[in-house]
Amino acid sequence: MDIIFLHGLKVECVIGIWEWERCITQQLIFDLDIGFDTAAAAASGEIRDTLSYRDVAKRVTAYTIETQATLVETLAEGVAEILLKEFGAPWCRVQVNKRGAVTGAGDVGVVIERGSR
Repeated sequence: MDIIFLHGLKVECVIGIWEWERCITQQLIFDLDIGFDTAAAAASGEIRDTLSYRDVAKRVTAYTIETQATLVETLAEGVAEILLKEFGAPWCRVQVNKRGAVTGAGDVGVVIERGSR
């Protein structure tokens, strides 16, 4: 399976379970690996035959901002569903990083895989 990836997508949003977190925005960083057959695009050279990074980034950003999730797990699940249902990916890996959420730790978050390879 081919994989189209979009790593390091930064989104400012409301995220968290604590009352103070609901009053501010925090930065999340997404790493997305998306299963997609790229053979048609490779042969045609046409964007319509592949998955647009730009469209994925815009949709994930909008969803993240609109959702105002309490947990990164909830957000990751929603992003995976978008990739599978709206973009037609058979498989995806979604990593959501809430950098700095734990004192002393650089990176914290969740990684999920959905669909089948």
